[in-house]
Amino acid sequence: MPIKPEVLKINPCAKSRLFLIEEMQLRFSNGVERTYERLANRGNGAVMMIPLDQDNNLLLIREYAGGIDAYTLSLPKGAIDPGESMFEAADRELKEEIGFGAQRIQFLKELTTAPNYMGHKLQALLARDLYPCLLEGDEPEPLEVVKWPLADIDNLVMNPEFTEGRAIAGLYLARHFIENNP
Repeated sequence: MPIKPEVLKINPCAKSRLFLIEEMQLRFSNGVERTYERLANRGNGAVMMIPLDQDNNLLLIREYAGGIDAYTLSLPKGAIDPGESMFEAADRELKEEIGFGAQRIQFLKELTTAPNYMGHKLQALLARDLYPCLLEGDEPEPLEVVKWPLADIDNLVMNPEFTEGRAIAGLYLARHFIENNP
């Protein structure tokens, strides 16, 4: 197993309301030194829920995605607030984004996006036994909730509106979990 490089120095390069870019000076075990840049992890992490209703329908959201300047279908997700567990954050975000709470939330896997450049981690969670409960969220406009049969996720993955890699991974993780834990 490789030996992690020694961190010689970390300097902030740029900062916005949401992002912090850091420059990392590293020395690898063979003596080679390199400078890496990364989008640093800020906050307490995030959650993404795969909510299933009693008829085995996924509850997706359609929302504006600024990164791609388009409306997209995805799974509900959001930040873990200070003092919250991932399960509390998941239940709160479900209530804010789809108007349902979950009596049963199960951890599936921690996911990363571009880990060579970003420190962000997302906890994928399966949410079942849903009940109506709406909390006001921070979205600038109401989110459209779209039902999609879990049995038809292969067609969902091919849908041009459903493009987020973490959401695609979450669907297959959930399906695998449900098949092996009836």
